[in-house]
Amino acid sequence: MIRPFKPSDREQILDMLKRIEQFNRDDVSIAMELIDIAVSLPSQRDYNIFVCEEERILGYHCTGRRPLTDGVYDLYWIVADPSAGKKGIGTLLLNHAEEFVKSENGRLILAETSSRDIYAGTRNFYLKNNYELLAEIKHFYTVGESLMVFGKYFRLN
Repeated sequence: MIRPFKPSDREQILDMLKRIEQFNRDDVSIAMELIDIAVSLPSQRDYNIFVCEEERILGYHCTGRRPLTDGVYDLYWIVADPSAGKKGIGTLLLNHAEEFVKSENGRLILAETSSRDIYAGTRNFYLKNNYELLAEIKHFYTVGESLMVFGKYFRLN
C-alpha cells in the first residue's frame, strides 16, 4: 500500500537509506534533509513524500514541483528497500509518483542520477519505464562523473 509519509516513518526510512550500497554518507544526509523538512513543516508543499508499506516500509518516493515552471516536477528520491528483493517496489513507487504528478497537473517529471557504473541499474530502470535521457552534463559531480537527466512527458499543452 502506498500512503503519504508520516513523521513516525522517519527512522525506518533512515535505516533503509543506510542499507543502500550505492549511497554514501552524503547521499543519506541529503535524503534525510528532505525528510526532516517534511517532519518539521508538515504543511509544506515543496517535497511530496509517499511510502510503500506492507507491515514495514519497503520504499518511498519524493517529488516536488520545479520553481518557475508550469508543471515540471523533480523526482528527488525513489528508494526501494534492498531486503525486499526484486518485487517491483521501485516500479510501483515510480508509477505512483507519475500519477501524483499528473494529478497535480504536471506535464514532465525529471529524474537525475550519476554516470558512475554503480548507477547503471538506476539508469536502466528509467529507460525500462519509458524515460528518455534528456541531458548529460559531463564532469558534473567530479571529473569523469556526469549528471544524467532522465525525463518523461505526460503532455505538452
